[in-house]
Amino acid sequence: MSGPTSPLEPPATCSATALLSPTSEACHCPASLPTGDKIETVSGLPGREIEQCAHVECAHQAGERVLTLATLITAARTVATLLLALLGAHQDSLPLLLWALGVYWVGDTVDGAVARLTDRETRIGATLDIMCDRLCAAVFYVGFAWYDPSMVVPVGIYLAEFMVIDMFLSLAFLAWPLSSPNYFYLVDRQLWLWNWSKPGKALNSALFAVLMVWTRNPWLAGGIATALLTLKLVSMARLSRLRPPVPEGCLQTLPASEAA
Repeated sequence: MSGPTSPLEPPATCSATALLSPTSEACHCPASLPTGDKIETVSGLPGREIEQCAHVECAHQAGERVLTLATLITAARTVATLLLALLGAHQDSLPLLLWALGVYWVGDTVDGAVARLTDRETRIGATLDIMCDRLCAAVFYVGFAWYDPSMVVPVGIYLAEFMVIDMFLSLAFLAWPLSSPNYFYLVDRQLWLWNWSKPGKALNSALFAVLMVWTRNPWLAGGIATALLTLKLVSMARLSRLRPPVPEGCLQTLPASEAA
């Protein structure tokens, strides 16, 4: 299946309406499957079967696993970033801090590319990637604020935005049968544009760091961090209006006397 033709134009494959259904148990998208694609049947809740499509954007239970080449790269780049940033803060070394940032960014790009190339885009991998991104960002930014105390307030604003609000937004894809937030355009295109399109990711991850390091201007850095925080709050409000679906069913077996 081909990917987006541009950073702002995702392909029209699955139906957003189908994915928005709170009772949806599978893709159920009306897109015509190319020759060779197939419908898989996997186990769902006891006594029920769930049909799954072969679209790369959709979650597939059979492929979910913790250890993949992509998740190993995620772990390696996280450990390397952590060590470099801590060493940079301890030695008051800007070059080491910048190396930590570079390893974080390059590693984050590589693990995603490997997941796509090896057809191992899993919800587990996406979730681990999101969590590791926050750890990598935290150690770099705290280390940089230690190196340059004038950036304490901008860094505090940015980390509140990135580690709390943006993390919640990034994990919201788990409420729908998606394999990654990269495909959130199937649920809401505007949220995807703001947060997970290529320009959206660059705006959220690179702009603040580059201008903070380059200008050393706390007012400019603080203004950018505040603008990003505002964008994420607007995104939160839009997400709440979507009413993320909750899985149906009950995992607790009630005694016969309470069943009525």
